[in-house]
Amino acid sequence: MDIFDLMKKDGHEQIIFNFDKETGMKAIIAIHNSTLGQTFGGVRMVNYASMEDALRDAMRLAKAMTYKCAAADEDKGGSKAVIWGDPNKDKSEAFLRAFGRFIEMLKGRIITGVDLNLDLTDGSIIGRETQYILARPKEEGSSGSSGFTTAFGIYMGLKACAKFLWGDENLRGRKIAVQGLGAVGEPLLEHLKEGGLEVIATDINEKILQRLRSQYGFSAVKPEAIYGVECDIFCPCAMGGILNDKTIPKLKCPLVAGCANNQLEDEVRHSRMLHERGILYAPDYIINAGGVIQAIDELHGYNPERVKM
Repeated sequence: MDIFDLMKKDGHEQIIFNFDKETGMKAIIAIHNSTLGQTFGGVRMVNYASMEDALRDAMRLAKAMTYKCAAADEDKGGSKAVIWGDPNKDKSEAFLRAFGRFIEMLKGRIITGVDLNLDLTDGSIIGRETQYILARPKEEGSSGSSGFTTAFGIYMGLKACAKFLWGDENLRGRKIAVQGLGAVGEPLLEHLKEGGLEVIATDINEKILQRLRSQYGFSAVKPEAIYGVECDIFCPCAMGGILNDKTIPKLKCPLVAGCANNQLEDEVRHSRMLHERGILYAPDYIINAGGVIQAIDELHGYNPERVKM
């Protein structure tokens, strides 16, 4: 793997590695585009199989953040931070504070916020070492979780797609297959219920799946079965790279629209595969930009009504 070749391919500007010898914290920051100056991108903690996997994830997500910020008309470039470690074993206050010092060291070149496997409490701890983190607990004067805002944006996006595809934004009676019931997938269920959609859902966490099934009354399927559900909308809300050579042929829907980042394993080939199958695809960096809009709005004095507009 030649890192410079990877950077050249998608136009990345900078890759920064950090290792904290006291805690063992390993992190990578990818900066895709800083044409507008400051960059924005969340931080996730994943127990990657290899350094290459961690690097590629950071780079793909940073590129998506450039598009997302541009689409949301925010004057920020795209970046992404990944922490390589097991969130169930490695995460501690000292560990997170070490990451905070890494962010602070860059003196505002990147602004971040918590993402996959990190919560608002973790963001608060990181914030003890850096001023450059958004979306912390509301009691700290921040905007709190962005999951609800992202879910609202997803629902509005579903209505826009319905208007384009079927000539009517009314989703009542439409069948939707939701993959993943996490920070965005769960609040999205409330909008889907209010909108009168028939929901089929899955999650790799069986306890979460059954708890939400009891609460919302949807039909549940095994994770591997979700791709073959006959539906109007396939809604990916979990990990990226799930639209690929193996899964696209299984889809039985006219629309793919969800909150997962980097849904296409290969942007060019798999977008063409969807097009050839007559499936409309809502680009993830457009439909899931609600969280970015909320976080960056903090810089102007957070206003939830302005964010919804």
